[in-house]
Amino acid sequence: MSNTYFQFKQFTVHQEHSAMKVCTDACLFGAWVANDAPLMNVNKILDSGTGTGLLSLMLAQAVCNNTNKERHVQITAVEIEQRAAQEAANNCKASPWANNIQVVNNSIQLFRKNIHDGIDTKALFECIISNPPFFESDLLSPNANINLASHSTALPWTELIKEVDALLQPNGNYFVLVPALRGYTVQKLAEQKGFQLVEEVMVYNAAKQKPFRAMQKFIKSLAAVNETKRSNFIIKDAEHHYTESFIKLLAPYYLHL
Repeated sequence: MSNTYFQFKQFTVHQEHSAMKVCTDACLFGAWVANDAPLMNVNKILDSGTGTGLLSLMLAQAVCNNTNKERHVQITAVEIEQRAAQEAANNCKASPWANNIQVVNNSIQLFRKNIHDGIDTKALFECIISNPPFFESDLLSPNANINLASHSTALPWTELIKEVDALLQPNGNYFVLVPALRGYTVQKLAEQKGFQLVEEVMVYNAAKQKPFRAMQKFIKSLAAVNETKRSNFIIKDAEHHYTESFIKLLAPYYLHL
């Protein structure tokens, strides 16, 4: 049985009711996004498909802890599954950044329709993050909540990119965690909407294994990016210990690093 909570250095994530539990690749993704220097100047962030609220909490720790009191950072965390949304809301309310995170129980499509029509740029977000559906319909789980949280039947890649395009400000950044084999597909779908791939990190569990995730950073701009920054990230070394790179990135969050 999975642990019902995950203790971080500055917050706790309860995960009894969320179908998608805290996992290493999601933590790595959150830390990678939070380490992005321009993020420190952002005031409005959207977390699409927040699950337990993990990514919102990691970004709140990084951004809000390094922001002067006169500046208010607002993170909106959208989650379609009701029990997960309530659990995320409870996790955020119990954190030091309760006033900075708002959890909304809705699909990203209805959320976008409810707040604006895509024209008022003042309502748009400067940064959007998402850890979206990973599996195709032929791999559906018997658990309906896992299907809702994790499969492209609920939110196809094309639909997700469409909603991100409608919600993101011009020159805003979109960060997404995708299966390694889906990275090129997501890149091409995003480019069709006027996004440019700024950076891509291929994630490996170990050096001799194939990459299993890709972390991507896009900018919403028609101006061509000079060169996409590409790199590899290895989680564990040959002795199955966390690599120095992983420890450095996750040390602000993981309790025992």
